[in-house]
Amino acid sequence: MSFRTILAILAAVFFFLCSLPMMPVMWIVGKISPGAADRFNYAFVCWGLRMVTAMTGCPVTVIGRENIPKDRGVMFAGNHRSIFDIIMVASLLPRPFIIIAKEELGKIPLLHFWMKRIHCLFLNRKDIRAGAQMVADAADGMKKGSSVLIFPEGTRCHEEGTLLPFKGGSFKIAIRAGAPVVPVTFIGTGNVLEDHPLRVCKTPVAIIFGKPIETKELSIADRKVLHQKVEDVVAETYQQYAPDKWKGERSAD
Repeated sequence: MSFRTILAILAAVFFFLCSLPMMPVMWIVGKISPGAADRFNYAFVCWGLRMVTAMTGCPVTVIGRENIPKDRGVMFAGNHRSIFDIIMVASLLPRPFIIIAKEELGKIPLLHFWMKRIHCLFLNRKDIRAGAQMVADAADGMKKGSSVLIFPEGTRCHEEGTLLPFKGGSFKIAIRAGAPVVPVTFIGTGNVLEDHPLRVCKTPVAIIFGKPIETKELSIADRKVLHQKVEDVVAETYQQYAPDKWKGERSAD
């Protein structure tokens, strides 16, 4: 186990230890002032994620933040190589945001508590009715101003530079909410951890936000191919900013 792996683990442990005394306090605050509790929860979780990212030592280049609409809910749809996709991008998203996560994550006690505090939704792939309700809940959140982060591949891709097919069902959330979709391309995150389990590697990472794709006026035919359009944008962006074509510089954010 590398030194950076130990630092990243210690950062995660430190976050959860700090969160223990706050859990009952924030539950009470949430009953009195839900808005204040939400603002604290997002700030606290993003602080923890930035701390873990810092311990990896990875220089993170962020491109295209000007493409993120600031006046309404947005659906962020990206390729998925690593758990560090979420760790590194969450603090860059406009708040409040909703992360669509697989149901298994909801079974980890402390993690589940904080995911619920920032209104994560858990996807049950085996229950069609539950899946439809998740889409409705996410769309409702977007109409109220929340943004949504989703990985349309459905699972992590294990080969750098390739994409699994984007699933069309994921985009029903944005279509139902009449919200724009911002393609997000992750480059290099797989080499942080997934490509060599139990060893965090300092590696340049790029996160690229593409131009928003409006869904409100899409024809029925265009709605059916929206997932393919977003997949094409992510694939083209990856080729444009592939590791051998860009030089990472740490974002000032």
